[in-house]
Amino acid sequence: MASTYAIISLGGKQYRVREGERLLVDRVPTEEGKTFHPEVLMLGGDGVFELAPKGAQVTVKVVGSELGDKIVIGKYRPKTGYRRKTGFRAKLSQIEIQLISTKRAGTSAATKKEAPEAPAKLPRGYADMTVKEIAEKAGGWSAEQVAAALEHERAHGKRKGALAALEAQEDK
Repeated sequence: MASTYAIISLGGKQYRVREGERLLVDRVPTEEGKTFHPEVLMLGGDGVFELAPKGAQVTVKVVGSELGDKIVIGKYRPKTGYRRKTGFRAKLSQIEIQLISTKRAGTSAATKKEAPEAPAKLPRGYADMTVKEIAEKAGGWSAEQVAAALEHERAHGKRKGALAALEAQEDK
């Protein structure tokens, strides 16, 4: 993607970044000149986006440390002689976005291949069922559906109650 961007999370704040950009962010614990990989919340570009992408990584280099602009705080109460003046300067780090790597092709192709197989055997709405609903409805399922649901639970859910109900139904 030519105009790829990412939304990353640093210090409890979110930033929209592109490769080559420099940002001032709250001080990060990484040393100057070193690189690190922040959490990637979203990837996007060319009208397509992906939330919480797996395998995506943003490489960030810490360029330097700076102090922010001084903020002056003044307190005053009339007729009492109460005056206070204090200041604050934020500790900031300047970072540079070096690389936004995406590994979408392999993950999406694998997901597309697995998706058509599961719905053919699994009962309708199985993914949204609770353990109690599975235990109640498993009696009306065919042996093929019970086997598919059991296989799905072992691979994905691993819910003990659902596994027990399906194994009991399979033995009947």
